[in-house]
Amino acid sequence: MSFGQGGPPQQWDPWKPNSQQPWSSGSAGGSPDWAALADASEARAKRRRLLFIGGGALATVAIGTAVAVAVVSANGGSQASPGTSSQLPGTSDLPSPTGTVPSFAPTSAPPPLDPKEFVASAQKDKAPLSPDILFPGTQLTMGDTVYKKGPTADTTNCGSAAKATLPKVLADNKCARMIRVTYTRDGVAVTVGVAVFATEAQATKAKQQADSKSIVKSLSGGGVKDFCVGAVCRSTTNAYGRYAYFTLAGFTNGKDVTEKDKAVFKTGDDLQEFTYRQIRRRGEAQASAAAVG
Repeated sequence: MSFGQGGPPQQWDPWKPNSQQPWSSGSAGGSPDWAALADASEARAKRRRLLFIGGGALATVAIGTAVAVAVVSANGGSQASPGTSSQLPGTSDLPSPTGTVPSFAPTSAPPPLDPKEFVASAQKDKAPLSPDILFPGTQLTMGDTVYKKGPTADTTNCGSAAKATLPKVLADNKCARMIRVTYTRDGVAVTVGVAVFATEAQATKAKQQADSKSIVKSLSGGGVKDFCVGAVCRSTTNAYGRYAYFTLAGFTNGKDVTEKDKAVFKTGDDLQEFTYRQIRRRGEAQASAAAVG
C-alpha cells in the first residue's frame, strides 16, 4: 500500500499548508526519508533566523526614528506647519514676571451735597422766594393739628415789620428782606417773620443779638383781628442758613398769654418747626438740582 495515489507525490514545503511530507516510495516498510526531513528542518530554522534578524532590524530602525523625532522636537529644530505649537516662543523668549499685581483705586460715589450750603449765602441761594413759595397753600398740618393760613406780607424795609429792639438788630446785620405770614386756630394766632440776610454769619449774629424784647410785628387782616398789640404774647427766635425767623403767638381776643396756655406754646412751636423745614427743603431742592446738573 502506497501513499499519494492518483498522481506524482507533491514536494513538501514546510511553509505551504496541506503539503505532504516526503516519504521514500521505494521503501517497503514506508519509513520516512530522514535525510530529507533533516534538510527541511534546517531550512526552516534558517528562515526563522532570517525573519528574526530582519524584524529586529526593522524594530531598531523604528525606535531610532522615534527617538530622533523626539530629540528633534525637543531641540525645536524641525520645521512645523503654520499654526502648530512648535511656533510658540520658547521659555527664554517669554517676558519674565515682574512680581507686581495691577491695582485699581476703589470707586465710590461722591458725597451728597449739603443742603445748608445752598441756603447759607445769597451767592448759592438762587431759587425764587416769596411768601407763597415759603408758605404754600391755604393751610398747614402739623401732626393732627390743622392751621388756617391768613394774610401774608413781604418788604425790604425789615425794621417796619419788627418792634422794640428787633429793628436795630436787623439793621445792624443788614437785613435785606422780611417775609411774614399769620396762621390761626381756635382763637389763637401766630405771625412768623423770616428775615433774609446775605450770609449765614449775619443771620446767626442777628439771632445772638436778639433779646426778649426783639419781636416781629403781628400781621392781621383778611378776617384775622389785631392781636398781640398791647397784650402779653409768646415769642421765639431762631436761624438756619442765611435766614433768621421769629414767631409771635397770642390770643385773638386780646387776652394775655401765661405759662399755662399750652395751646399758644404749641402753636408757636409748630410754626417755628414748619418754617425750619421749609427753609431746609429749599436747600435740599437746590442741592438735588445741582447734583443732577
